Amino acid sequence: MACFIVTATEAVVVSAVEKLEAKKEVKSVEVGTGVEAVKIPLSRKLKWLRNMLWGGVVLLAFEHVWHGEVTPWFPFLTAMSNAEDAAEMFREMGTVGVSMAALITAVWGGMCVAANAIVKRPASDKSEHETA
Repeated sequence: MACFIVTATEAVVVSAVEKLEAKKEVKSVEVGTGVEAVKIPLSRKLKWLRNMLWGGVVLLAFEHVWHGEVTPWFPFLTAMSNAEDAAEMFREMGTVGVSMAALITAVWGGMCVAANAIVKRPASDKSEHETA
């Protein structure tokens, strides 16, 4: 009913952290403390997570609108019209919403590990794969 709200909340927090991290990275490059090794910046990795989360929010919100669970009039969520449905909605947010947000974050973590492994490969390994 409203499981997408959990993912949207995480997306808002990640968006704010990403912006702060990007500012911090710019300052560290200006000061000259930038790391010389090739490395994917944390702000770019957070952008990946942000995009994954917002994509999921849009798809889930559309699905809920399609099924009539979200309406353009107050209270916007049909489950908020009575207490029994609201309790069910909060239970769903706590189980389904949290598990979806955790799964997206876990997939993102796997992407980051794989990206770091690819970046850290020796140059000779990279050239072999590019020619194949």
